[in-house]
Amino acid sequence: MSELRAGAAKSVITPTIGRWQHSHVNDELYAKALVLENGEVSLALVVCDVGSIERRDAETAREIAAQITGIPADHIMVAATHTHYGPWGGDESEEGRAYWDWAAPRIADAIALAKRRLQPAKIAHGSGAVPGEVYNRRYWMKDGSVVFNPLSVRYFNDDGSFTQLYQRSDIVGPAGPTDPEVGVLIVMDEDEKPIAIWANYALHYVDSPDYDRISANYFGEFERALQRMEGREFLGVMMNGTCGDVNNVDYMGDPEPEHPYGRWNLERVSTLVAAEVCKVWRGIRRSKYQTQPALKVATERISVKHRPITEADVKHANAYLAEKHPSGFGTKEWLEQVRCRTILQVAKWGPEREMLIQAFRFGDLALVALPGEVFVETGMEIKQRSPFARTLVGELANDSVGYIPTEKAFGEGSYETIQSPVAVGTAPAMVESAVKLLKQLAP
Repeated sequence: MSELRAGAAKSVITPTIGRWQHSHVNDELYAKALVLENGEVSLALVVCDVGSIERRDAETAREIAAQITGIPADHIMVAATHTHYGPWGGDESEEGRAYWDWAAPRIADAIALAKRRLQPAKIAHGSGAVPGEVYNRRYWMKDGSVVFNPLSVRYFNDDGSFTQLYQRSDIVGPAGPTDPEVGVLIVMDEDEKPIAIWANYALHYVDSPDYDRISANYFGEFERALQRMEGREFLGVMMNGTCGDVNNVDYMGDPEPEHPYGRWNLERVSTLVAAEVCKVWRGIRRSKYQTQPALKVATERISVKHRPITEADVKHANAYLAEKHPSGFGTKEWLEQVRCRTILQVAKWGPEREMLIQAFRFGDLALVALPGEVFVETGMEIKQRSPFARTLVGELANDSVGYIPTEKAFGEGSYETIQSPVAVGTAPAMVESAVKLLKQLAP
């Protein structure tokens, strides 16, 4: 088996201010790429500081990168972090399409640069845990219903401000679990210097007062915290785990604790997770690093059905959205608007869609890449059924799709299930595909 080589690079994908109506750029957005090869297999992993990325834009980036580098397109993963403070996939406005037409080649640039920086390397991996910063955001209520973000009922005022309701006393408890694992892949050069640290943690994002600013959110701050702790620059990547039903808000405690300054909680969480990654990193003995790990890639395109809709549903959706309704976030009227917009989106997309499921092997470590905002239970099941010693599971890869709830969650209802465009049965199909691919890659 040939020696491992690795290269890392990042490319700026920050949009122009005028295009997105933000007041300023708090920090740059990047496409961060890691390329690995061993003479037999080459692969590229890219994570972009955007809310989501549509299939066609991910495919464009992968195809351009394949033409430039020779890495097969199916061996390239393009994922979104899910920062809420940057561009989103699916923006069909003139400005939105102009951004994505510009950004896709920039994403490919990051891969090309990483490819050109290939050098002898070695890898190791480990896991830590940060349990105190993840909360399942779906809660059972005393009336038997399930509500997402149960304290976040906001009524918007005419001046643009909002009134928020607090201290609901009818919360029973969370309707699902969390996954506190922080998985880490460490890529070092021959001189024991880091090329890239790739982490995986199932946390939606961390809320901050940056709504009028472009920001990579905690995903960008995580890299800066890692670099401060190490005292040097290298690529630091946080790939989001499956966290469609997980956030950083403690609704059973204090949902909005006092912050000394606006970005305090964002920086606090980023530092805690980075510190755990450093702890894992420093705990790995030199003898554990591999210079000749097996590299393999397996992919499958599965066809999944969209939620069933009727002509009557479409007619109602158009009529309801044409009317004026109260704009309170989390209210029944707001949820109905969400449902109607989802109906019209599904009518546009058609009855089914194709999903790309990817699995990568790095020695005895595996990475699964799933499209959409996947519920945490799905990622946990894939990890539990994986034949590998350690498996990382990432979401929002190669397509945005929307929420992909579990079968149990579909039965419980609430926002994520109302907004989801996919039919019941999608999450189990993704699990079975992922497990099958992992078994193909296993020793």
